[in-house]
Amino acid sequence: MSDSDRTATAAAFFDGARLTMARHLAGLRKNDLAALIKKSPTAVSAWETGAKKPTPSTVAQLALGLSVDPGFFAARPNDVAKASALPHFRSLRSTSQLARDQAFAYGQIALDIAESLERHVELPDVNLLSRPVELDDLENDGPEQAAQELRDAWELGAGPAGHLVRALENHGVLVVFSPHQTASVDAYSFDSRLRPVVVLNPVKRDYYRQRFDVAHELGHLIMHSDAEPGGRAVEEQAHRFASELLMPASEITELLPTAMNRGAWVTLAKLKEQWGVSIQALLFRARRLGRLGDVSYRNAMVTLSTRGWRRNEPGLVTAIEQPSLLPRAIELLENEGIEELSLVEQCRVPAELFRLVTARTPQAPEPDQADVDLATSEIRKVVSLLPRLSARAESKSDA
Repeated sequence: MSDSDRTATAAAFFDGARLTMARHLAGLRKNDLAALIKKSPTAVSAWETGAKKPTPSTVAQLALGLSVDPGFFAARPNDVAKASALPHFRSLRSTSQLARDQAFAYGQIALDIAESLERHVELPDVNLLSRPVELDDLENDGPEQAAQELRDAWELGAGPAGHLVRALENHGVLVVFSPHQTASVDAYSFDSRLRPVVVLNPVKRDYYRQRFDVAHELGHLIMHSDAEPGGRAVEEQAHRFASELLMPASEITELLPTAMNRGAWVTLAKLKEQWGVSIQALLFRARRLGRLGDVSYRNAMVTLSTRGWRRNEPGLVTAIEQPSLLPRAIELLENEGIEELSLVEQCRVPAELFRLVTARTPQAPEPDQADVDLATSEIRKVVSLLPRLSARAESKSDA
């Protein structure tokens, strides 16, 4: 099929939601896109809402401007945008709406790729509990009960939870790393009618903290399907769910220190390696379970800060847990003679994005991003995730 034929076909089956997704991936507002292709913001809005259809020549302009194949804009069997619930971001104040839109679009692209691959390979069915909890009662034990029920349902057994990313994938949850360009957005998750999605931060290369992030996002998926994302109560409940999932009270309470002395730090170091959680998480748990008082907890946290452990705790495990659902699917298909390029063409997404989504390990950060402190990150500029547009932006900034 010629380029003109592909463009004409994309125009005939044009889906405005796909244009919105591409624009968000590029980190553009409607007026930015309008200026890029020399059209009006009103026209862009009409195309995205479906009020009007762009002509084939305009589709070609959009594809060139946004660095995607014209086929990207064609309708899919499932509209992932409509199928997806609002994502749970950690803090709505620390990131711009533009950054959140881009992150959400990336998660939807991951979902779109997974659905496309599933035409060739059978991915695990979704097996996830739904246990909504009351948001206006922070003293109830709903999060803890939900975590206990999940441990039973997934047959995690007693003791440490094991490889948590693999457990999620085995039960139908899609887990991927986000690009380093979106490092200012912490781990996030969203549910959909297709399958739940957890997107992990690529900069936080810490085995212990990553496991807690995964458990935290799992808590959102189980407890907060109808809750407004980003609220203090929602985040605290997900935190409590993660604590109980990774450190069940019935098993860990008696192991936690009751006073902070030299022996207590040795105990915490041993528990960290045994349970696969950070010392900070163990201290939080000890206070929550009444083993440590507020003063002892605060003093311990001051000690962590003094030693530089709030950002970089010592630990024996240096390799983070890796997702394998999509990478393994691609390996199986390649063994059957279906090459990656063929899969990229089927998904109709830029090859760079396809490889990011299906990677086992996070994309290597830029040198100045390697030691980003997510709590005080200065990464605020939204950079395009679409390759040629990103390259043009970089060359313009260098000029």
